[in-house]
Amino acid sequence: MKIFRHFLSLSILAGILLVGCGPKVDTNKRTAKSLNSYESYAFLPNQDTIQTSVYDNAQVNEIVIDEIRQNMQDLNYRLDRNQPDLLVYYHLMLDEEMAVNANPVYTNYSYYRPGFYVGPYYRNYAYNNYFTVPRIAGNSVQQVPYKEGTIVIDLIDRRTNEIVWRGKAEDVVSPANLSEELRTYVNAIFDRLPK
Repeated sequence: MKIFRHFLSLSILAGILLVGCGPKVDTNKRTAKSLNSYESYAFLPNQDTIQTSVYDNAQVNEIVIDEIRQNMQDLNYRLDRNQPDLLVYYHLMLDEEMAVNANPVYTNYSYYRPGFYVGPYYRNYAYNNYFTVPRIAGNSVQQVPYKEGTIVIDLIDRRTNEIVWRGKAEDVVSPANLSEELRTYVNAIFDRLPK
């Protein structure tokens, strides 16, 4: 009986500790306009690649895109690659520590022909005219500090190219639990999206 109580106490303590674990999440709604006024979305491809042999760039992007798509669908946004209301642009900082992520974000797509330099994981979900978006603007130029293990998701009004909402999660991402942790981080960000 004493062993059972000890085991039960340790199990409860472990459960409490696990519930308290998870990524640090920060979000910022940047417009007075309700996010419910938007109905559709498409991805704005990100040219960033993960420069380390620890993570597979294609696998990481497929996981993140799939989880973002699922969250957008659960929030009743529909995919529209021709004229989406929102553009989803995400940044992954998994491979090395860097000091800042600039806002506004400059995409440089206008220098490339359509379909060039875009990962295959975007093919079915990217805004068809992504190359016409030369700049994404925030309310002001702002330095967004981040560290290794950060995922930033921006929702951008396609008509104005303004970031209307930004969510960020940061924590160390273990290559051994990559899929589960990335999904947890994306879901934690979307849990904070104003409804």
